[in-house]
Amino acid sequence: MSGQKPNILPAWAEPIVRFQPGDEREAQEQRMILGMIDRLGDAILTRESEIAHMTASSIIVSKDRRRTLMAFHRIYNSWAWTGGHADGEDDFEAVARREAQEETGISGLRRLGGGIASIEILPVWAHMKRGRPVGSHLHLNVSYLFEADDSLPLSVREDENSAVGWLAVDRLDEYVSEPPMLPVYRRLLRRANDC
Repeated sequence: MSGQKPNILPAWAEPIVRFQPGDEREAQEQRMILGMIDRLGDAILTRESEIAHMTASSIIVSKDRRRTLMAFHRIYNSWAWTGGHADGEDDFEAVARREAQEETGISGLRRLGGGIASIEILPVWAHMKRGRPVGSHLHLNVSYLFEADDSLPLSVREDENSAVGWLAVDRLDEYVSEPPMLPVYRRLLRRANDC
């Protein structure tokens, strides 16, 4: 034990510590995320941590669980969940909720479940955003589930997406052109059915 520093994580990491992984992949990625938080501390909450930083995303379902609200993402040229960077904020549910509202215009989101619904480490390949290069990096992501009224008005966020809409859950393969994301979406949609 001598020479080994104590594992003291910031208080904001507690929901990630308490998260109960649903499978070995989630357990491994939970350990990896906590290890990165241990090494980088609060710096991991911002994009200044260029190699990896915290993000929060959400799957939004209709009350009957047959449709999910997604945005057509300009960078990935695919229908996708909502979410974004923590940018210094340590309340990840608030980040996920804010991003969902900003990206789709939806209101009245109701969280499903007891908190974090899933944990992922997502690779982001080098791309251009707003005319500036962004290098490859990792999103250390926590996901939430929300329910919303699918009759409420929606709006597009022009700088990030070109469309928003309620998509049939059983037809996601037709809409999502990022094959690695389909298992993530399906896992979260299954978990939404259990709420």
